[in-house]
Amino acid sequence: MISCDEAAIICNKTQYKEATFWERLKLRFHLFMCKTCSAFTKKNTQLTTLCQRANLQALSENEKAQMKKRLEERL
Repeated sequence: MISCDEAAIICNKTQYKEATFWERLKLRFHLFMCKTCSAFTKKNTQLTTLCQRANLQALSENEKAQMKKRLEERL
């Protein structure tokens, strides 16, 4: 059986569709046995869903540089 730390890593990889079939299988078995990790996985999935629904977008590097320049000018 995998450790809880490894389960958390695989859980995060699964959220981004980076986990292999065997990792997902090991995670499922671990979640069946460990209720703490099962709760973590559920909350992690909810958070990912909320972020996707919010359609979050980051600033481009150019926008960040412009914002930094404006802030420095105010000081």
